[in-house]
Amino acid sequence: MKVGLIVDSACDLPHEFIRKHGIFILPLTAKIDNRTFVDDHDPATTQDFYDQGLLDKGHQAETEAFSAEQIRDLFLQKIVPNYDVAICETVDRSRSKIYENATEAMNMVMAQANTVRAQAGIEGNFTMRVIDSKQLFAGQGLLAAYTLGLLEKGLSKNALRHQVETFSQKLWICVVPRDLHYIRERARRRGDKSVSGVAAFLGKALNITPVIWGRGSVGKPAAKTRSMDAAVEKVMDYAVRRIQAGLLTPTVSLSCGMNWDEIEALPGLDRLKQACADNGVELLLSRMGITSSIYIGPGSICLSLAAEDHEFED
Repeated sequence: MKVGLIVDSACDLPHEFIRKHGIFILPLTAKIDNRTFVDDHDPATTQDFYDQGLLDKGHQAETEAFSAEQIRDLFLQKIVPNYDVAICETVDRSRSKIYENATEAMNMVMAQANTVRAQAGIEGNFTMRVIDSKQLFAGQGLLAAYTLGLLEKGLSKNALRHQVETFSQKLWICVVPRDLHYIRERARRRGDKSVSGVAAFLGKALNITPVIWGRGSVGKPAAKTRSMDAAVEKVMDYAVRRIQAGLLTPTVSLSCGMNWDEIEALPGLDRLKQACADNGVELLLSRMGITSSIYIGPGSICLSLAAEDHEFED
């Protein structure tokens, strides 16, 4: 039985990791300055997006999930003929219509899948599940990495779904946005009032850079610093402490909305790499894809790890 893992393009993972494990990317689209980008994590497309400085205009971008019909066609062409079981993990359903559309597409696919397989001379039935990851970006990436480990155990679909959903509740995320004005403008265009104009003004006027921390996609300001570097240092220190205290899975996911030379120069990254090496933890270090970089903004970072309940400053 061949099992395939599908994630949407809001999921941040290293390209080599995606390629190595055969993870299928369900694309989203982004429109900026009358140009449309299909974000399927293609490295060349992502590099072009960064090189042209389009991320600086990301607050003006319109991001859109593929329709149920588009997803259906994609699944029938790429997934049904190649896998017996497919697991599709989507970004938190409150942030995108991708879960809703993928679920609708799944129902349409299930009505046609066996016919498609029979016409292709493939024996056996096809089945799939769509799971709301309740995560964003690096958190989605960490959940996907965990799911790959479960797939190797040959669990039933129901057992797999239960373990994925249970584990998702143990994921913690840190986000450091470089520009609160960017996030405020993005939120305004999306009708999200969670970032106030006052907070954005203070962040700009006083050079306050917050660390947003919490479980899954629900976060709160855990620290306020006077510079991006100071905020990044706090996140790196937090991750090192949690690694030394013991993680629930030996993986940390870190995605960054910047070029690789800037990523490698991040303060505290060397300490994080050393802590991972000393404790047998895999660091999934990636550059943010188009979707997540538009959402959080240029120069931002997102880190995720799995741990028991704790406080940011433990």
